[in-house]
Amino acid sequence: MSEGIFELGENPLRSLILRQSGARATSPYLLSARDDRTLAYEELDAEASPLCAALQTWGVSRGDRFGLIVSDPITSAQCLLTMMSMGLWVAPLDPTITYVDARQADVQATTLGLRTVAADRNAPLGAEVSWLDIGELGAWPPRTNTLIRTSDPQGGLILASSGTTGSPKVMELSIHQLLEAARLVAGHNGLTPSDRGFNPLPLWHVNAIVVGLLSSLVSGSSLVLDNRFHRTNFWSTIERCDVTWINAVPAIIARLSDVAPNEAIPRGIRFIRSASAPLALAQLARFEEATGIAVIESYGMTEAASQICASPLNGPRKSGSVGRPIGVELRIGAFDQERSLTPVGNHVVGQVEIRGPSVIDHYVAMGYEDRFDEEKWLRTGDLGYVDEDGYVFLVGRTDDVINRGGEKIMPRELEEAAMKVDGVLSAAVVAREHDVYGQVPDLFVQLRGVTSTTSLEQLTILTKELHDVLVNSFSRTRRPLAINVIEKMPSNATGKIHKRLLVTDQVSTIYTLPVS
Repeated sequence: MSEGIFELGENPLRSLILRQSGARATSPYLLSARDDRTLAYEELDAEASPLCAALQTWGVSRGDRFGLIVSDPITSAQCLLTMMSMGLWVAPLDPTITYVDARQADVQATTLGLRTVAADRNAPLGAEVSWLDIGELGAWPPRTNTLIRTSDPQGGLILASSGTTGSPKVMELSIHQLLEAARLVAGHNGLTPSDRGFNPLPLWHVNAIVVGLLSSLVSGSSLVLDNRFHRTNFWSTIERCDVTWINAVPAIIARLSDVAPNEAIPRGIRFIRSASAPLALAQLARFEEATGIAVIESYGMTEAASQICASPLNGPRKSGSVGRPIGVELRIGAFDQERSLTPVGNHVVGQVEIRGPSVIDHYVAMGYEDRFDEEKWLRTGDLGYVDEDGYVFLVGRTDDVINRGGEKIMPRELEEAAMKVDGVLSAAVVAREHDVYGQVPDLFVQLRGVTSTTSLEQLTILTKELHDVLVNSFSRTRRPLAINVIEKMPSNATGKIHKRLLVTDQVSTIYTLPVS
């Protein structure tokens, strides 16, 4: 790679790539799950040269902000790493996204502070955004657009929170924060050069980037990239690729829990990592029983560069716990009238706050200053408690709590009960407005094999056990208003359920059973 204005050693990611390229040379770093392509460590640096040269010719400076829209996982990963190693701030965007009109694209670009996007196709961008074709690097014209915003010259990622429970918040994660989190992930998971991960998660989210790409790079191991999760031939693909660990989310683990008689679970898989959303205890148990593979449940958020807590790889795991904090300070407390946090004791539910070298201390946009205190503690919005051994248990989010006439109801306890019923693939509880009580809980479920053509008789049979479990497990004041069966749970690319959509006309209910 030509150095040009980017001097060797200034960027820690660049130094890491060169170090691993020299030490591992022909060892594979990235492999494609869909074909036979392999990117060796030495090729990671060598094949980045054309993009580096094009960026320099175009006149970029360290700290420039770039969008990136690339569909192919290996190409996307290589572009992302190259650009960040040059000191650029990169916003990886969903290549499957479509816009009703160019104004939507302009809004997203403005929100992320972008004026230029490198893409593998004619991206659906607005008039205010310059588009550069990744496939035509030699044809890039000299830079004439002077509207690119600059930031810290060390570079990193520009990301937005998932927005499944509120408005997305934009943040910058520096190279140092990303690599710190990656080292923690690699260390906790015991990754070595002999390991090979499997990542079907999207490369425009922090999980796949840090837990997948960067932790593999840090440990000198290899990573198989898939364009998305494919349930068909999943286990045969894992065996063919010699995978030793899997990066997943609860929605994937739920699909993998049903093992067909003709499927064989490959040996040598050390663990499957669950992230992005809470994993129901019943679902975890089903998967481990069906496959014999240990689940490492984790708790993280974009603001912490992916990981906050994780259950032990080899040590004792506690049912319902996301493990202990990993390289991050965590405290539980209650706010007083002055909005100051007072720590609470063990087993007392309170609000979760975090800080540490991988945790941001501000958002890019104004308006979220109240999420941080003077000591840079971040208010996560999660509710939970810590036991005497330091294990963290999450019970929900502050904005999820349902206030039924003064009685506070946590959706997760209802969701966990629903997930214990065989045939329930996914469950979500949301608040419904009520004339008398203010709010009441409402349960939505996705059932195995149920579609809009399922007969009323079958639906009645399938929901009877779920109804009985809810009636027998909860008092009348804590039960859901109804069981709403839907064909597919609305979720984002990482499997987080869009609860806000459940109370809109965008989700059609197949069958509703009142809970007495």
